[in-house]
Amino acid sequence: KDSDADDAVEQLFLVVVAIDFGTTSSGYAYSFTKEPECIHVMRRWEGGDPGVSNQKTPTTILLTPERKFHSFGYAARDFYHDLDPTESKHWLYFEKFKMKLHTTGNLSMETDLTAANGKKVKALEIFAYALQFFKEQALKELSDQGGSDFENTEVRWVITVPAIWKQPAKQFMRQAAYKAGMASPENPEQLIIALEPEAASIYCRKLRLHQMIDLSSRAPVNGYSPSDTIGTGFTQAKELVRRNRQSRTFLVENVIGEIWSELEEGDRYIVVDSGGGTVDITVHQIRLPEGHLKELYKATGSGPYGSLGVDYEFEKLLCKIFGEDFIEQFKIKRPAAWVDLMIAFESRKRAAAPDRTNPLNITLPFSFIDYYKKFRGHSVEHALRKSNVDFVKWSSQGMLRMSPDAMNALFKPTIDQIVQHLGDVFDKPEVTNVKFLFLVGGFAESPLLQQAVQSAFGSRCRVIIPQDVGLTILKGAVLFGLDPAVIKVRRSPLTYGVGVLNRFVEGKHPPEKLLIKDGTRWCTDVFDKFISADQSVALGETVTRSYTPAKPSQLVIVINIYSSEQDNVSFITESGVKKCGTLRLDLTGTDASVPNRREIKTLMQFGDTEIKAMAIDVATSKSVKVGIDFLNY
Repeated sequence: KDSDADDAVEQLFLVVVAIDFGTTSSGYAYSFTKEPECIHVMRRWEGGDPGVSNQKTPTTILLTPERKFHSFGYAARDFYHDLDPTESKHWLYFEKFKMKLHTTGNLSMETDLTAANGKKVKALEIFAYALQFFKEQALKELSDQGGSDFENTEVRWVITVPAIWKQPAKQFMRQAAYKAGMASPENPEQLIIALEPEAASIYCRKLRLHQMIDLSSRAPVNGYSPSDTIGTGFTQAKELVRRNRQSRTFLVENVIGEIWSELEEGDRYIVVDSGGGTVDITVHQIRLPEGHLKELYKATGSGPYGSLGVDYEFEKLLCKIFGEDFIEQFKIKRPAAWVDLMIAFESRKRAAAPDRTNPLNITLPFSFIDYYKKFRGHSVEHALRKSNVDFVKWSSQGMLRMSPDAMNALFKPTIDQIVQHLGDVFDKPEVTNVKFLFLVGGFAESPLLQQAVQSAFGSRCRVIIPQDVGLTILKGAVLFGLDPAVIKVRRSPLTYGVGVLNRFVEGKHPPEKLLIKDGTRWCTDVFDKFISADQSVALGETVTRSYTPAKPSQLVIVINIYSSEQDNVSFITESGVKKCGTLRLDLTGTDASVPNRREIKTLMQFGDTEIKAMAIDVATSKSVKVGIDFLNY
């Protein structure tokens, strides 16, 4: 281990707090730098749901009609739900809003989110409110535990983001955290952005055999076939988790887990992180002796295909039975009842399993039945009878009765997509000889997904599921915060560079790019490449360029940064090359009496989870203020 770096963290921060800000649910965990082997998961939240036992809280937020923060999580959901419909339409309720950062192409500080009642609020405010809520909860818990007030300055914060998020979304998260008061532009290293699958990967390497379920132990266990053991293994695991839940403290042994000890130098494994909204896939390779990780295959997300995909299918089914016009109206007119219906669906969704034979009942809220009768003039029962959806029946107790096949059909599109996406990854040349596949994330709890992944890939590698699979990322993020240098090599997802002028070379450069200035022939729009897509970049490796102000009096140099998914880019005007940010060198305050051709040396780092820059005035060796911006350009 690089001991100097470690000591630095210990002097600065007493505790590392990681926040897993998920699409469907969120939570935090922490560890004191003095005892890094203990990871504490946040206190149990009040108001959990029946059939859904976990340490995390739903990612939902409620603002008052005056747009002030009111509550987060179960508290927000339940309060909103208990409001009278005449009142609730003035309150602003948001759920699953993280997807917006992922799907917005031109994300900026001005991007809006739409509340359940159709009103718009700046996304940055919502994210800042949510992070501030977690900050206050965590500091309060730390203070209660220590018996004295815990200061924010004593905490290093880690926020997890999907690996497929582009630079602007990561910077957006950082800005929201600054707004929430977790760190500041003057003190940026107080906050680390961690990539979800990397965090999972770091945690998986610490697993001991009793902390996971190996789906590929093919031999029948106690006379059960493997498909039975999926179920029984989980029941035992749940028992264990239930027993340990009181403690909320997980010991991460400093040794490397047993599974890990089977891995040798150069071995490869895949982490499949399937959460609520995204599925992230990363391939890592072990570098011994320190067991550092090298990313071999860049994380590719298969769009919004997490467990939300199953919710969309359920909604489509309801539209098919009751009519799209009714469902749209019902969501707007009775938003709280819609939330209720989705909660009822969520707990049944978790009961879906490959070998289930008895039907699943989903209670329809009274206002659904009532509003449908008003809207259509006939009963819900009538609608079901004439909808010719075979698998869904009406039960006399006022429930939708779904056959297991009907439920499995809702999972199928999402699971097929994940399996196909994984299949594509397995076909890549970098992905030969994978030893293990770790299935993590909230959606990994689904036995249907487990079975599909096991039957598709079980012959190629061992499929492993950590026991508390929904908390894997959270715990890995804490470990990452304690030692951010553990991942030594990453792949750049894009080609980055800037536009420059080069001396014009006849025959090499196209004539339309010729520019003559003071008698010199220049070629314009040349793409000066910093780094190529898919290139491996080591942590701390820098790309250096020197820039000179056009006039000695110039106080600011602004350089446009361009990106492309292609490797070989010659000009910034080529198709697929987009302006993605700016590099801004602030020359005020540097001594202007130096020679009139000042040279500013700029160093950029691409090997970390975020792109960073620093600059030096060569003549005086003083550092120059530099900003690299992918949001406001």
